[in-house]
Amino acid sequence: MISATRSGPPPRAEVARDAAVTAHAERTERVAPSPSAERYRALVDAHFDFIWRSLRGLGVPAGSADDAAQHVFLIAHQKLGEIAPGRERSFLFGTALGVAANARRAGARRREFCDDDAMAVAADDAPNPEQLMEMKQARALLDEVLDAMEEDVRVVFVLFELEGVPTEEIAVMLELAKGTVASRLRRAREEFRAIARRIQARALHGGGNR
Repeated sequence: MISATRSGPPPRAEVARDAAVTAHAERTERVAPSPSAERYRALVDAHFDFIWRSLRGLGVPAGSADDAAQHVFLIAHQKLGEIAPGRERSFLFGTALGVAANARRAGARRREFCDDDAMAVAADDAPNPEQLMEMKQARALLDEVLDAMEEDVRVVFVLFELEGVPTEEIAVMLELAKGTVASRLRRAREEFRAIARRIQARALHGGGNR
């Protein structure tokens, strides 16, 4: 399973997570206290990082991921009563698929690494410059490969390989047969390897364009 090249949200995403709560749930509480506010807070706490990373894997640039994640949770807040208990992650990921698609259609494919790297340098356990460069290059390669993959297989790849979601749960989340999930995962792995080899070969021979 691939894990080293896509880390969790940077520390600044914690601000976005807090905003996802205060902008929606607490505003509702001030008007009319509701037991749903606690459920919404738990939803954000449990799933914000997963949705943030999923949005990145689905092609949303790092600089837009905070806003996109907040948008996902705004929709969840508005439809909280329609989300069946135990189906929260499926609902959020399905919503994230739509938000990511809209971001891509809007041309939001610009990759931004500076903020992430600056936050990493500021951390107590900051990697050295050599490690930072390796991380940046690996992340750039992963993003480029994911962008080039077909959408149906990329979704399964992101969930299984990057997020560690079991195939049984993926089948439920995407409303697919288990065999279809397994087939798409095989295709995804083949695509991933082929695209990565092509990109690396191009870089080795000095090619600059896709």
